[in-house]
Amino acid sequence: MLAFALRTRNAAVHKQTLTSPSNHSIKRLPAPSGFLALENFLSGTNQSSNGLDERRKRLKFRLWHRGIREMDLVLGGFADAELAGLADTDLAEVESWLEVPDQQMFAWVNGAETPPAGIDTTLFRKLRTFHLRDAKS
Repeated sequence: MLAFALRTRNAAVHKQTLTSPSNHSIKRLPAPSGFLALENFLSGTNQSSNGLDERRKRLKFRLWHRGIREMDLVLGGFADAELAGLADTDLAEVESWLEVPDQQMFAWVNGAETPPAGIDTTLFRKLRTFHLRDAKS
């Protein structure tokens, strides 16, 4: 009985809100939720893989689909900006980054932890600089 009374009262309040003269010009739409609310911020790449060789296409896809969204944005954004111009030795290094767990790589890129000597290369520092510059803008 109480549930019915609350439903009736809520329906009356809702109807009054939508038909009240002071609100007749306001169009009420439901707010997006979940990923729809974030689609403008987490859209992923908007660059085509056309023109890239098969190795770079595969690598770009894997960098944009790491597992945690933060690493998708860090590595995917770097791939969009730099992948086409990397030498084969640099591509091998980037491929080795895919073996590192997401949380560990994220800590290294953000500077929360110091990367080991095998990871802390010129290319990795370029990734870190790219990410930190992008995070500030």
